[in-house]
Amino acid sequence: MKIILKQALILAVMLIFAGSFASAAKMKVGFIYIGPPGDHGWTYAHDQSRLEVENMLGNHVETTFIEGVPEGPDAERTIAKLAETGHKLIFTTSFGYMEPTIKVAKRFPDVYFEHATGYKQTQNVATYSARFYEGRYVQGVIAGKMSKSGVIGYIASFPIPEVVRGINSFMLGAQSQNPNIKVKIVWVYSWFDPPKEADAAKVLMDQ
Repeated sequence: MKIILKQALILAVMLIFAGSFASAAKMKVGFIYIGPPGDHGWTYAHDQSRLEVENMLGNHVETTFIEGVPEGPDAERTIAKLAETGHKLIFTTSFGYMEPTIKVAKRFPDVYFEHATGYKQTQNVATYSARFYEGRYVQGVIAGKMSKSGVIGYIASFPIPEVVRGINSFMLGAQSQNPNIKVKIVWVYSWFDPPKEADAAKVLMDQ
């Protein structure tokens, strides 16, 4: 996942950068994060890509990130703030930023936006993702092979296309090892909430 995200982000920055190469000023690139860069997960992978952009393009680019931005009205205000302060490329790195990104993009037609895992695109909004479901299938195969009870627990974030696709792939992988296996799902409705995820795990283990 980290390699795919890094390649996507670097390519997007370089394409926009090439279009404004004649300018002597640094190109400002902004990142909106749902969680902290130190989560060693989704946000961490994005931030490592941001650092790689700085490393590759040196004095030609200036990056900014804002962490812990909730999905909703706060996201729209934060995205707009980056656009208002001269950022010409903005990465909105969570599915729930889709509508706020579209709204802000309409107000700033000269700013380019890259939205993670969404499905809405416009003249200045593109989307990026990866085949995460392939890894989920492998996880399902492993879980199906290891399960002795024939029942597997799955902690899921939000019931959105990307996550549902991953659950389906996981189930197919598990069924490849045991056609009668069952998968029990607990939704936590959060991308990053360790205490809530721990409680969900306890619920599954007690069943």
